[in-house]
Amino acid sequence: MITKRIIPCLDVRNGRVVKGVNFKGLGDVDSPVKLAEFYSDSGADELVFYDITASAEGRKLFTDVLTEAASRVFIPLTVGGGINTVDDFDRVLKCGADKVSVNSGAIRDPKLVDEAAARYGSQCVVLSADVARVGGRFRVFAKGGREDTGMEAIGWIRRCVEHGAGEVVVNSIDTDGVKKGFDLELLAEVCQNVNVPVIASGGAGSVEDFITLFRTIPGVDAGLAASVFHFGEIKISDLKAAMAEARIPVRL
Repeated sequence: MITKRIIPCLDVRNGRVVKGVNFKGLGDVDSPVKLAEFYSDSGADELVFYDITASAEGRKLFTDVLTEAASRVFIPLTVGGGINTVDDFDRVLKCGADKVSVNSGAIRDPKLVDEAAARYGSQCVVLSADVARVGGRFRVFAKGGREDTGMEAIGWIRRCVEHGAGEVVVNSIDTDGVKKGFDLELLAEVCQNVNVPVIASGGAGSVEDFITLFRTIPGVDAGLAASVFHFGEIKISDLKAAMAEARIPVRL
């Protein structure tokens, strides 16, 4: 049986890890390199780095921090933010990333997913979808959750998977940082529509939230969180022990 992954997320702005609520009110946390090393040593299965203002500011993703972090950790590293071309994929992979996450760049140019998958393989292409409810429907947001694209989210995610995205990170803006549980309704709908790994992001506040996630939606492959790990509210070792006790397959 495939084990469920636990993935800390490092949102990086100006070379520092930050965290907010509902994608707003960002506060300083720590050095991304220091945190990456800590999580690698603490039993995280993977790490996700997002340069959260690269797309909104129209610049390229950081590379110096990425290169240093990649040289110090020994678990898979997914990196996103400011990925707009296949050359951006190439640059980030050469800095040590294992997978590249694309969001706003794919919204601007949907062919980016096809081209990147053709060159590097679907296993390298991660679709990061920032989703919120608007008028009772799930909509896709761009530029770090700042811009409502007007696109229906489930259809967009399905289209990107059909064109080569090998994994999907579903970021619920509605539950982000609220710590009252993952967006189970949204995640269930995504899992019903795609046949690639789905990573749940946004809303984790307790160990029980992860247990509920994996029990309620077995199709979810991984749980991603930030603040509960950054501020020591949940230790990864404790979380994995609880998952094992709940008979959820996990790498200890």
